[in-house]
Amino acid sequence: MDLEARKIEFIKDFLQLQSEEAISRLEKVLKKEKKNVIEKDFNPMTQEELDQRIDQSEEDFKNNRFKKTSELLSKYK
Repeated sequence: MDLEARKIEFIKDFLQLQSEEAISRLEKVLKKEKKNVIEKDFNPMTQEELDQRIDQSEEDFKNNRFKKTSELLSKYK
Protein backbone atom coordinates (compact mmCIF):
# COMPACT_ATOMS: atom_id res chain seq x y z
CA MET A 1 0.00 0.00 0.00
CA ASP A 2 1.48 3.36 -1.01
CA LEU A 3 1.65 6.42 1.22
CA GLU A 4 -1.42 8.13 -0.26
CA ALA A 5 -3.58 5.03 0.26
CA ARG A 6 -2.32 4.71 3.83
CA LYS A 7 -3.23 8.35 4.52
CA ILE A 8 -6.73 7.84 3.17
CA GLU A 9 -7.21 4.72 5.30
CA PHE A 10 -5.96 6.59 8.36
CA ILE A 11 -8.37 9.46 7.73
CA LYS A 12 -11.28 7.05 7.30
CA ASP A 13 -10.42 5.35 10.59
CA PHE A 14 -9.90 8.72 12.30
CA LEU A 15 -13.32 9.97 11.18
CA GLN A 16 -14.96 6.91 12.75
CA LEU A 17 -13.39 7.51 16.17
CA GLN A 18 -15.84 8.43 18.89
CA SER A 19 -13.38 8.73 21.76
CA GLU A 20 -12.39 12.29 22.56
CA GLU A 21 -9.42 10.93 24.50
CA ALA A 22 -8.15 8.99 21.47
CA ILE A 23 -8.53 12.07 19.26
CA SER A 24 -6.61 14.17 21.80
CA ARG A 25 -3.77 11.63 21.83
CA LEU A 26 -3.60 11.60 18.04
CA GLU A 27 -3.61 15.42 17.97
CA LYS A 28 -0.63 15.44 20.35
CA VAL A 29 1.25 12.95 18.17
CA LEU A 30 0.55 15.01 15.05
CA LYS A 31 1.71 18.26 16.71
CA LYS A 32 4.89 16.56 17.91
CA GLU A 33 5.63 15.18 14.44
CA LYS A 34 5.03 18.58 12.80
CA LYS A 35 7.38 20.19 15.31
CA ASN A 36 10.05 17.57 14.61
CA VAL A 37 9.82 18.18 10.86
CA ILE A 38 10.15 21.94 11.33
CA GLU A 39 13.14 21.54 13.65
CA LYS A 40 14.80 19.06 11.27
CA ASP A 41 14.44 21.43 8.30
CA PHE A 42 15.57 24.52 10.25
CA ASN A 43 19.07 25.71 9.35
CA PRO A 44 20.13 28.70 11.42
CA MET A 45 22.55 31.20 9.90
CA THR A 46 26.16 31.10 10.88
CA GLN A 47 27.60 34.18 12.56
CA GLU A 48 29.48 34.92 9.33
CA GLU A 49 26.27 34.80 7.25
CA LEU A 50 24.53 37.08 9.72
CA ASP A 51 27.42 39.55 9.65
CA GLN A 52 27.35 39.55 5.83
CA ARG A 53 23.62 40.30 5.82
CA ILE A 54 24.11 43.14 8.27
CA ASP A 55 26.92 44.59 6.16
CA GLN A 56 24.80 44.31 3.00
CA SER A 57 21.82 45.95 4.71
CA GLU A 58 23.93 48.84 5.94
CA GLU A 59 25.41 49.30 2.46
CA ASP A 60 21.93 49.25 0.91
CA PHE A 61 20.75 51.89 3.37
CA LYS A 62 23.75 54.14 2.65
CA ASN A 63 23.00 53.88 -1.07
CA ASN A 64 19.30 54.59 -0.63
CA ARG A 65 18.28 51.07 -1.70
CA PHE A 66 15.35 50.56 0.65
CA LYS A 67 11.61 51.11 0.94
CA LYS A 68 9.83 53.05 3.61
CA THR A 69 7.23 51.31 5.73
CA SER A 70 4.51 53.52 4.25
CA GLU A 71 5.46 52.33 0.75
CA LEU A 72 5.21 48.70 1.78
CA LEU A 73 1.91 49.21 3.57
CA SER A 74 0.35 51.02 0.61
CA LYS A 75 1.19 48.05 -1.60
CA TYR A 76 -1.03 45.78 0.51
CA LYS A 77 -4.01 48.09 1.00
